[in-house]
Amino acid sequence: MQKFTCHVVLLLFLLCFFQAFSWSQFNQGENYEGSSDLINLEYHMGPVLASAINLYIIWYGQWNPTHQATIRDFLDSLSSSSSVPYPSVADWWDTVRLYTDQTGSNITATISISGEFYDSGYSHGVYLSRLSMQSIIKAAVTSHSRPLPLNPHNGLYLVLTSQDVQVEDFCRAVCGFHYFTFPILVGVTVPYAWVGYSGTQCPGMCAYPFAWPKYSGKPPPTGGNDITHAPNGDAGVDGMISVIAHELAEVSSNPLINAWYAGEDPTAPTEIADLCLGLYGSGGGGGYMGKVYKDAWGNGYNVHGVKGRRFLVQWVWNPVKRRCFGPNALD
Repeated sequence: MQKFTCHVVLLLFLLCFFQAFSWSQFNQGENYEGSSDLINLEYHMGPVLASAINLYIIWYGQWNPTHQATIRDFLDSLSSSSSVPYPSVADWWDTVRLYTDQTGSNITATISISGEFYDSGYSHGVYLSRLSMQSIIKAAVTSHSRPLPLNPHNGLYLVLTSQDVQVEDFCRAVCGFHYFTFPILVGVTVPYAWVGYSGTQCPGMCAYPFAWPKYSGKPPPTGGNDITHAPNGDAGVDGMISVIAHELAEVSSNPLINAWYAGEDPTAPTEIADLCLGLYGSGGGGGYMGKVYKDAWGNGYNVHGVKGRRFLVQWVWNPVKRRCFGPNALD
């Protein structure tokens, strides 16, 4: 739902949109990934994104072209596996694809960047509310210059805000969220997600494990100011990619907030990525991200992408294995 995708450590001691997480909840055992007896993930009969997804990106604010290229390569990797070494981003998405709707249709394997809109003039300012995202989408699809199509059939809109944009609850309780548009504001109902660049505002909150929160009350397990180095050279954008992955997994499995989630309250659902916050490899839990790979420079990653890219993305809940899982799992 319109919920938070704040990475790990933020979520180790802040809210997940409306839900509270504390350090103690992640310290109940050495291996949180196996706590299937605590999970009551249910299907509530709503749709999942089973049709091929046309993804429309809205770049809000002033963006570094290098950061944009990194994000595009990640998104292109979601549907590219044939020429990418295992484990790939597409292999990671295979776990998301295990979720079905009431007809038995799985979440799609195809996600294509179908349009990009550059709102470099900050059409709604640099201080945004959550509801502002819908107005930004409206502006993008009604622009006089190269508007995005308004696609209610298989469109998914991704609003990405630059480093100088402040969003309601960003860095305090959220790193990203997803929801759906209201016809009264946008004209139709379409799913969307928002993620902000945290590299300058709150890397310790939203770019874990590439940065460590100063006020966590605990030192990094490995010392220094982070747990691992960013595989693409920027903690903000590498952390943002894992948040994007989190939100895409959840908007695909719960686009209208009536499909896959745990808990009784649909206004504050615990979704398939929320269940695995902070887990990137086998043995993860209690503030430990789990076993991941390291490149020649010591940068951490757990999946391969297109163009030789490497990414570190959090695991999601596997409904078959009934535990958090990623393709880099040791078992």
